[in-house]
Amino acid sequence: MKKDSPNGPLAIEAAGLRFQNPVLLAAGTAAYGRELRDVVELDRLGGLVTKAVSPRPREGAPAPRVAEFPGGMINAVGLANPGMAVVRETELPWLASHLERARVLVNVVGDVPEDFATVVAHLDDSDGVDGFELNVSCPNVKAGGMEFGADPESLREVVRRAREATRRPVFVKLSPTLTDIARTASVAVDAGADGITVVNTIPGLVIDLETRHPALGFGSGGVSGVSLLPVGVLATWRVARAVKVPIIGIGGITSAEDALQYLVAGASLVALGTASMRDPRSAERVVNRLAHWCAQQGVRSIREVIGTLEWKQ
Repeated sequence: MKKDSPNGPLAIEAAGLRFQNPVLLAAGTAAYGRELRDVVELDRLGGLVTKAVSPRPREGAPAPRVAEFPGGMINAVGLANPGMAVVRETELPWLASHLERARVLVNVVGDVPEDFATVVAHLDDSDGVDGFELNVSCPNVKAGGMEFGADPESLREVVRRAREATRRPVFVKLSPTLTDIARTASVAVDAGADGITVVNTIPGLVIDLETRHPALGFGSGGVSGVSLLPVGVLATWRVARAVKVPIIGIGGITSAEDALQYLVAGASLVALGTASMRDPRSAERVVNRLAHWCAQQGVRSIREVIGTLEWKQ
């Protein structure tokens, strides 16, 4: 059982959960937490989103899986994970015994709509789990490989099934390539989502000019890093105008100032991905800098900042 979060200026409530600050580690950044135990004080963060969990183990994409370029990073990990049974037996107990304040959201993936509910139901009563994040950028094999998030009917089914499998908060993670991300967020919320995460990576290709082959073993991959910041901030603002649920803003955050852009655009929480992979302690520094900024600005609660963008269209 987690202790109550302190009531400081960075404390925030979202989807019925109280976070000691709005800074999370994005899915995949901290794996299942254990890997960063000697590097990061995880319990100083608002929380973490685990690496993806699927019903069955996934080997993932061939190496190399990650490559850097001047604008950020590209990766194709292929959602590699040991499967829900191993995560329940070995990873979640470790998180439950090591985190007293940081919240844990489990990232969930699947090949068919029922996979998401299967994982949620299997992990729902595990200690250390505070909620779930559904990665609906996965291809739906029943719909010819179309992303769940790109098909309203598939999205409704995924969210509805997951919602029925748990009373814990359910966030839905959306891709920035969606034709109308605000409308898609509305579909997810109408189907039962408690929150929205924006954004996932953007598809891209980096070429190794020495070999004239793709830099990644899989070929193409997901682009993340600093170049994604304005994309994510715009998506956050659009979604915040369309739905009245908490938003986790992701994409290109390397500093407290970047995080504040998301908060001003309407996010309640933010998550660091690429920055944390380059420097695992970057999230801790963002927390410290946010506290300093609030003190400088006379902000008594970070809630005063959320959704304060002045932009009339």
